[in-house]
Amino acid sequence: MQNAPTIFFQSSLPRAGSTLFQNLIGQNPDFYVTPTSGVLELVFAARHNYTESLEFKAQDAVLMQEGFRGFCREGLLGYYSAITDKPYVLDKSRGWGYYQDFLDFFYSGPKILCMVRDLRSIFSSMEKQHRKHPEQNDGSVNDANMQGITTDQRVINWAQSQPVGLAIERLRDILMKGSDKNMLFLKFEDLTVNPQNELNKFYDFVGLPRFQHDPNDVQQITQEDDSVYGIYGDHTIKSVVAPVADDYNEILGHELSDWIKNNYPWFFERFGY
Repeated sequence: MQNAPTIFFQSSLPRAGSTLFQNLIGQNPDFYVTPTSGVLELVFAARHNYTESLEFKAQDAVLMQEGFRGFCREGLLGYYSAITDKPYVLDKSRGWGYYQDFLDFFYSGPKILCMVRDLRSIFSSMEKQHRKHPEQNDGSVNDANMQGITTDQRVINWAQSQPVGLAIERLRDILMKGSDKNMLFLKFEDLTVNPQNELNKFYDFVGLPRFQHDPNDVQQITQEDDSVYGIYGDHTIKSVVAPVADDYNEILGHELSDWIKNNYPWFFERFGY
């Protein structure tokens, strides 16, 4: 088997430029970049079986723990060694940041990138996707029960469900526990204004030489069937990186935008929005 690559991880908020970042890094020929990855699900399923199987419980606990550690590590490395000969991998999955203790158990000292974005813009982006597809019932509106029939109701629902609410609460828990030591936070807004500067921060964070990127010709390297994720699973990028106007007041209204900011003071204080 060829030499295993060094793996870095991306665990970002929804609709915060994670796909764009993957494809920018993909311009570097030393990197294999993933679309939304299922590798975390593989080791997660293995963890369940390791925890519940009587065969492991009946053997020496310390020995089994070391065996499971090796199984997860070599499974991760073997997975990428089988599909790429590039020396570095950037694996994208929202769960890595929250489950970094488990990741660190078998892949010591993981480096995790987290893209963040003004939460008002994230909710606005969700609402725009909802309005963009009136021909589809995405499940957010239930007229009979008067649920999700207004923008306010939809935002509150997204704040309490997957993927937005789950990601925000996981991030809050990470910061509260001080589990962000191995994480680099980059703002989507900064990436669109000065891409190279933000990419340099990533290279410095992972300890690799900087690479000159071309934000005016970003090819779509990652491929995903967005129909699997429904109308909110938009993983198509534009070829030119450019600033995105803040339209949350227009889309959500001033009152709802203020509600979002007041409801998440820890986020706006931590990231300076």
